[in-house]
Amino acid sequence: MDMMRDLDPSAAQLLHMVRAARRVVAFTGAGISTECGIPDFRSPGGLWSQNRPIAFSAYLASPQMRAEAWRRKFAMEPAFRNARPGRGHRAIAHLVAIGKVACVITQNIDNLHQMSGVPTDRLVELHGNGSYAHCLACGLRHEIDEIRLIFEATGAVPDCRACGGIVKTATISFGQPMPEAAMLRARAEAEVCDLFLVIGSSLVVYPAAAIPLIARRHGARLVILNREPTDLDAHADLVVNADIGDTLEPLTRLDG
Repeated sequence: MDMMRDLDPSAAQLLHMVRAARRVVAFTGAGISTECGIPDFRSPGGLWSQNRPIAFSAYLASPQMRAEAWRRKFAMEPAFRNARPGRGHRAIAHLVAIGKVACVITQNIDNLHQMSGVPTDRLVELHGNGSYAHCLACGLRHEIDEIRLIFEATGAVPDCRACGGIVKTATISFGQPMPEAAMLRARAEAEVCDLFLVIGSSLVVYPAAAIPLIARRHGARLVILNREPTDLDAHADLVVNADIGDTLEPLTRLDG
């Protein structure tokens, strides 16, 4: 039976485009994780409407700002720790497993793509990962629970146990340089795909938001799936303003 028969027209068109594509790249933002219980950042009631982001320069300069950043981190930790991959994550992981999606580029820091089964070597994290921390000087990995124990006992953020450097979550803050290797790989993947799927991104954070246009300029078809319109909708071959899980779930029935 044709799986497209009962689909919404936009979902059916997306499925057809994915089925016909040779090499697909998925580019995901916060919208794919909201059904998992993780709030987004920019919408009304989002994380940034409650707390103004702490700039990287302020984090480096002020022990008080570092303590405030970690206080916020620990306040949000239950939502991140209890989250499990949603239908969108599982659909993308399926497309990776059957060889349809060559690479997943994500702006998210929630580790849910890894949990869904996307191999690390097929994933590009543009904004880092919030499930662990690292030393900004020597790069040593530090675990969140270890830092929390010390923070709750002393009220201060511990320095690196190896070199005494500043420890920070392995995420990219405002004013912090983007990871060069990740950006280079994301651009390279955009240049060689023939279908670029934007999923749950508002496409307002640059330079990451320019990556879909790189794919478009190199001949890829562009799909934007987001609950709200984006500034790049006019460049897309298909725009779907609908629930991400509902739209992507039928893709789990593709068999290569």
